[in-house]
This record gives sequence, C-alpha cells and structure tokens, in this order.
Amino acid sequence: MEKFLYKRNTNKSTKYNVWFTFPGCYSFAMSSLGFLHLFKTLDIVDDINVERIYTDTNKTLIKYGDVNVICFSMSFDMDFISVFQIFEKYSIPFKSKDRDDKMPIIFAGGPVITSNPIPYSEIFDFMIIGDGEIANTEAIKFLKDNKDLPKRNLLEELSKIDGIYVPSVNQEKILKNTCQINECIYTPILSDEAFFKNTFIVETSRGCANCCNFCMASYLNLPVRFAPYENIIKTIDFGLQYTNDIALLGAQVSIHPKFKQICNYIYERTINNKNIKMGISSLRVDAVEDDIAKTLAAAGQKHVTIAIETGSERLRQIIKKNITEEQIINTVETLNKNGLKGVKIYAMIGIPTETNEDIQDTINLAKKLKHLNKGFDISFAFSSFTPKPFTPFQWYGRFDTKILEHRQNYLKKELHKLGIGANFSSIKWDYWQAVLSRGDINMSDFMIDVYKNGSKLGAFKKSAKGKFNPDDYALRIYQTDEILPWDIINMHPGKSVLKERFLQKKCTACNA
Repeated sequence: MEKFLYKRNTNKSTKYNVWFTFPGCYSFAMSSLGFLHLFKTLDIVDDINVERIYTDTNKTLIKYGDVNVICFSMSFDMDFISVFQIFEKYSIPFKSKDRDDKMPIIFAGGPVITSNPIPYSEIFDFMIIGDGEIANTEAIKFLKDNKDLPKRNLLEELSKIDGIYVPSVNQEKILKNTCQINECIYTPILSDEAFFKNTFIVETSRGCANCCNFCMASYLNLPVRFAPYENIIKTIDFGLQYTNDIALLGAQVSIHPKFKQICNYIYERTINNKNIKMGISSLRVDAVEDDIAKTLAAAGQKHVTIAIETGSERLRQIIKKNITEEQIINTVETLNKNGLKGVKIYAMIGIPTETNEDIQDTINLAKKLKHLNKGFDISFAFSSFTPKPFTPFQWYGRFDTKILEHRQNYLKKELHKLGIGANFSSIKWDYWQAVLSRGDINMSDFMIDVYKNGSKLGAFKKSAKGKFNPDDYALRIYQTDEILPWDIINMHPGKSVLKERFLQKKCTACNA
C-alpha cells in the first residue's frame, strides 16, 4: 500500500514514457530517498509519463515497446548485476552501440557514475555527473521536446548540458552539477512494504566537512550544504501528518549547525505524543551531547551508530578522522547514561600504512568501552579499505587479500573473547569493488562476462582472466602523475589538493 505525499496527475495524456529504474527490489527502492525524490521531480511534469521499475517488477503499466527513455540510479559498485538482470528481462542489448534508434535511450546517474563513469561508457547512452535534480529532469525534457531527432543528434545536444557525460561524443571535461537543498528533500511516497516501513526520511544536509581521506561521499558532495532549520521543522511537521516514523538523513546528520535545536524540537513533540519514533543514519562522535542522546531515547531509538574507522590514534590522524579516544569513550558513556540500549561502531581494516599494532589498538579500545559500559550492547561493523576516485587515497592500493583476511580473523577471535559482536564485509567482494571503482574501459566487457558467468565470486576471476590483471586496479599504488580514467571529470576541490594530502601520508606499507 502506497501513500503519495504530493499531488499527482494520474490522467496524463502523453505519449512520452519513462521507466525510472532502481537496480534492486521494491522494498529497498521505497527506502531510497534519492530514488524517490528524483522520481517525484519527473512525476510532477504534466507531459511526461513515468513509472518506477525494480528487479522484482512483474507487470508494467507502460509496455516496454512504448518506453522512450530508461534511467537507472546506481549507488553501489555491484549494481551493474541488477542493471543487466533488467536488461535481460526485457531483451535489451547490453551495449549502447547494439541498440538502434527504435530502442529507448538508456542513461544512469548516482554516486557510482559520478565517481567514475568510464567503466559504463559502453553500456549507457549518457550519464549524469553530480546531483541529479537539475540535469536529470533537464535531460528528459530535452529528449521529449526533440524525440523525432536521430539518436546521434540527441546525444550530441545532450553533451552540451552541464553535468552530462556522453561517451560517444568523446568529451574531455565534465563539470559537476551541484544543486542547493533549500527545499529540504523528504520521502514523497510512503509504503508499508518498504524496508523502513512507512518511514518519512528528511535530508538535513548533503556532504561532510570533515572530508576523511578515504571517503568518496565527502568529496563528491562538496561544498557541504545544509537545509535551513525552519524548512526542516516545517518538513518534519508535514511528515508527522502521515506517519509517526521519521528519520534524519545526511553523511553526518549531527554536523548540521542547528542539530541540537532540531533534536530539542523533536523531543518536545515526542513527550506530547509518545508514538513518535525518530531514527538517524549516524552520529558524529564529537557532537553527541546529553540532550541529543535523550531525544533519541525518548523517540524510541534503542541503538545508534557512530563511525570511528579505527581504534588507532595514529591511523585516525592519517585518514583525517579528527576524533580522540577520549571523545569516543565519552560518546559511548553519554549514550549509555541517557537511556540508549546499545551502539554499533563502524570501523575499517586495511587502512593505508596499517600495522598489526593498529589492529591491536582497536581491540584495546573495544575492551575499554566494554569495561566502562557494563550491560550496554556494543558491537562493531567492519569493512575493508577500498580506494575511491576523488579522494586523497585514490592512489593507494589495498593490502593483499591474505593479509586482510588474517587481520579480520584475528579481530573476530579477539572481540568474541570480549563478548562483543562484530560483522565483517567480505574481503574478496571488497577486492572486486576496488577493481570496479578504479576501473577503465576494460570493465564494460568484463562486467558483461561476469553477469553471463553467473555473477558469483568465481565469475569475477574467470571473466578477468586473459583480459587484464585485476591486481593492477585493486592493489597497485598509483603514481600521482598517472592519467586516471576519471580525470575527465572536473570535480572540486581539484586534483592538486588531493595529491597534496596523499603525498603527506604516502607509504608503501600497503603492499608489504
């Protein structure tokens, strides 16, 4: 059951049809604020008929033969598997060159595309670079207004729009498209079948001022933007007319300059209505105060997440995670004493220059937190470092897989002894994410072969054999004067700034 929070025109008389496609199942799509917001921006255009499509869509309102444009939103490196699943379902050729003028124009956007569109340059007709609110709608309106033009002419004209990359036109520079968020983006459609059932999500900020050296989300979303406090409050009040479940979203929600006031407002609403529940994506360690923790507890949140990346003070300085061990300890104690039941701590292994002593520092910190917070549920979630474009660590490679697995197993064993739960990402899957993340034109045929070979881990190794050495993408430390595939994109703050930060921390210990 869906509930639309905006006025729709359900009787559009239009012959221009769009499939707005999510590379995943319905429940996940209906909890994706970005996907739903971009759908709304198209749905409110009177002369465009748009339908949401998912991997588990069984019946469409718009027949494939009547579709003019298909667009994909890609947030994760492995989303290509779901994209090809949808292609195969509707007998769509995987490569752009094999789709004639009678077939829909197909494009994509999202963080994966913005960071490095080159691996997908033979798959999509064009791609959106940066925030999609402006370029996405502008592109589809242009295609509609010029639908009788040959595909080649359409793509040539699209290449002139800021924020659009058209591989076949061979552009050399792409400017990032950045929009403001003054309107305060929120969930436009509630669903009781969403992963976060009937949850009204509010975007309070975009980007992160801390800019940790490994974090692509920070650098892709510069400059940091905050929704105005007054608009956030109005949006929260609007959402509470439809549901009692609200969530605040941002790279670091608590960096909003008026986050404390937002929490105080929600707390006042909560004590007058015990049914209100509030969730947040994550808390910034140096921004947790009693009032904030008290609000979360009153709003029914039992556990919160914080990101420390590592228990090693040395490594936190290297990655520019400007928090101290004392701040971490104080934050967990603040959450504990104000009625929360537990905390999940995001951390990482394989950070460049990491040693076994750094791993031990994480274990020692966990031991302190456990000792100081008896009865409080403390757990960890570990990923492994994956180099990402447009970060100071884009030149670094990963540690060898065997080294990472050894460190992961040691952490697992030692934390188990302490009675601390821990989840770990797959080292082998993270390896292939690194290959795709720093990939080039070789990736198009590789990804197609991976899909055709079953999309399991073995398919990746089999598909790369004879084409390229995946270690060159995942493990190698790049030279700073190398031309990188994603250099075609002009992304603030610029390569010189990233290079300076990299050179300050450069060490070949990664592959020792």
